[in-house]
Amino acid sequence: MSTTEFDSRFDQMSSLLHSFAYNLTKNVEDARDLFQETAYRALTNREKFRPGTNFKAWVFTIMKNIFINNYRKKAKANTIMDSTDNLFYLNSGSVTISNRAESNIMMKELARMIEGLDDSIKIPFLMHYHGFKYQEIAGHLELPLGTVKSRIFFARKELKELIGKRYGNLAELREKAER
Repeated sequence: MSTTEFDSRFDQMSSLLHSFAYNLTKNVEDARDLFQETAYRALTNREKFRPGTNFKAWVFTIMKNIFINNYRKKAKANTIMDSTDNLFYLNSGSVTISNRAESNIMMKELARMIEGLDDSIKIPFLMHYHGFKYQEIAGHLELPLGTVKSRIFFARKELKELIGKRYGNLAELREKAER
């Protein structure tokens, strides 16, 4: 195919190529850039076109491949490079996933601490924790209301001490980690 014939066929396709470029990019400026890149590549590689084959399909394939390559370059450019040792933040972007492992462990340890309490304070405390009112607990355990309140108070106090011994500096560590 001669250069003149090639240029003529390409000119006939230009409106279709512009439409196809806009269809791919959804942006007028990007469509113009894609068309220019396609025209450049088609003209520089005209010797690779085999006469008797579908010229339109050949040019449209060039455009589609350029678009795909550019899209992949942009996607790769948006990838976050992670310099941390464990690669924890790789491709995390702005999305973070919460992990409840630490709180689950703490809840299991708290349950063990409650189980370690004396039954005289553990039972009223657990009943109150499960939603029973002081008066209901007193009636069920056949104890005076003041005794129930004091046992729940002592259970809370003992748990607070156990938690303080176990996790006393946890709040300080979290504050330092956030800084």
